[in-house]
Amino acid sequence: MTLGPSPERRAAQAVDALRHGWPLAFEGGPVLLPVETATAPDARAPQMLISAARAATLKLANQKEAAVPHAPVLIAGGEDFSLRDALPIADPALDLGNPLKGPFKAVSLDWAETATAALELARIAGILPAFMVDAEAAGEALPVSLGDLAAYADAGALKIVTRARLPVSACEDAEIVAFRSNADLREHVALIIGRQTGDRQPLVRLHSECLTGDILGSLKCDCGPQLDAALHAMAHEASASGGWGVLLYMRQEGRGIGLINKLRAYRLQDQGFDTVEANQRLGLPDEARDFPVAARMLELLGATTIRLLTNNPAKVRALEAAGITVSERVPHQLPENPHNARYLATKRDRSGHLLT
Repeated sequence: MTLGPSPERRAAQAVDALRHGWPLAFEGGPVLLPVETATAPDARAPQMLISAARAATLKLANQKEAAVPHAPVLIAGGEDFSLRDALPIADPALDLGNPLKGPFKAVSLDWAETATAALELARIAGILPAFMVDAEAAGEALPVSLGDLAAYADAGALKIVTRARLPVSACEDAEIVAFRSNADLREHVALIIGRQTGDRQPLVRLHSECLTGDILGSLKCDCGPQLDAALHAMAHEASASGGWGVLLYMRQEGRGIGLINKLRAYRLQDQGFDTVEANQRLGLPDEARDFPVAARMLELLGATTIRLLTNNPAKVRALEAAGITVSERVPHQLPENPHNARYLATKRDRSGHLLT
């Protein structure tokens, strides 16, 4: 008997298909064509699937079918959607050039779990969460099951694949450890600073990848300075008191929405929206990082009781919910600059970060 692809493989193929613009055929559900990346120029569909946050910007939040926060929303217009019609609905960066969209109607959605899974796959793929539903001329669709997403997100599948000594500028006594899972192609790493010992709780920093801040020196956020300060704080622990530290470098750009969508959010911020509002207009969550993966990394390193370097109490709660004991929250605030002052104020006022 020939066995079909595993759920992990189907989920990985589904993410790849979305990035290529190919439709997904959900088992027992519709065929969904990703609007942003679609390679089917003649596609037409009677309905579109979008997020509730995006529906709110289209003035649909007062309709019963679109009134549940963070739920997927199915919309219809006066006539079928073409790909040209669908793109301004999906992309808020096009709002100013296409102000007269609609009118649209939110319609009943009887496959909500499938819709939620589709929007989550879009987020993982780093594309806008918008689909044409059962479109004509969409092209060959890739089969996918509702349960495949759970296999993709299974933190327990993460393994250590290699480790090596890595002297860094903050501390010559350091080791890098690489992690990988079968489904998720992102490779996370941990940098261990100092000598790991079981009788000392490590100082730990969860750092989400930030190309613009970590590498390019962006002033719009505080990511680069936080990374540097964390490494030096761990190095001080190691040299001053024989302690040790762990920097988890998570491949979760833009708090989990991906590099392209993060840059889209930057563009919306330039139009006057704050960080949270920009993500909402994109139809994406403000916080989408995978904390169970971070907890799994710590578990594999044997660091299940830690001191956490963070200003974010929600990060403490998320790690504890995933089985990590956080014995102390160590503040990690750095000076603001004129370019990131509003960003930091938004983190304090809207996301609950403990900043003064």
